[in-house]
Amino acid sequence: MANPSNKEFTHLNKSGQPAMVDVSNKDITFRVAVAESRIFLPAEVREQFQGQDIQTRKGGVFQTAIIAGIMAAKKTPELIPLCHTLLLDGVDVSIVLENEEAVIRCTVKTTGKTGVEMEALTGASVAALTVYDMCKAFTHDMVIRETKLISKTGGKQDYAR
Repeated sequence: MANPSNKEFTHLNKSGQPAMVDVSNKDITFRVAVAESRIFLPAEVREQFQGQDIQTRKGGVFQTAIIAGIMAAKKTPELIPLCHTLLLDGVDVSIVLENEEAVIRCTVKTTGKTGVEMEALTGASVAALTVYDMCKAFTHDMVIRETKLISKTGGKQDYAR
């Protein structure tokens, strides 16, 4: 089947086998990626909020999820095959309530030869999973609705949703 866009998968070698992308000839640039996950929180969960977080014996739900998101971004190459190991300059995770959802934003920065989209997406995803894990005693009706890349800058091609 023909590829009308002339785009090719990047994680395949000339023989069509899996391979890590060779970035040795790329320039080092400052790169930033922002990803977002949203998780629907039913009334049973929202009723537990005191201010902007839920306090549990494990600690604040959002505070714990923020730490989990940062840790996940740092461990992305251990979770996603063929991801490069990157020195991250910064990871920031924020969580805010918007109506019935917790909106999680993960911003990752690096100075390097490849981008940090996967680190931002992983951080946002794991933070959402952590919210789910810490609140599942109240209900399993939470729904992680979407995880998406919001923006990336500093590589061959910038992107903004």
